[in-house]
Amino acid sequence: MEVKVKLFGDLREGRFKEEKTELEENSRVIDIINKHNLPLDKVAICMVNSCQAEFGQVLQNQDTVAFSPPVGGM
Repeated sequence: MEVKVKLFGDLREGRFKEEKTELEENSRVIDIINKHNLPLDKVAICMVNSCQAEFGQVLQNQDTVAFSPPVGGM
């Protein structure tokens, strides 16, 4: 199956902004993190199709998955 992966903030450094990736059926969000060697401690926000998601969520073909590091303010 194919999913679109979007990276934000520091997670883009040395990687990509957005790309399509092939995964096996019944893959989970954590499988994308592992496939792209994203530092787990830097992934603070995970969204699937614009909804908050957990690392164990099973993905569907054509899902869009976005990862963001912690967001600072002030």
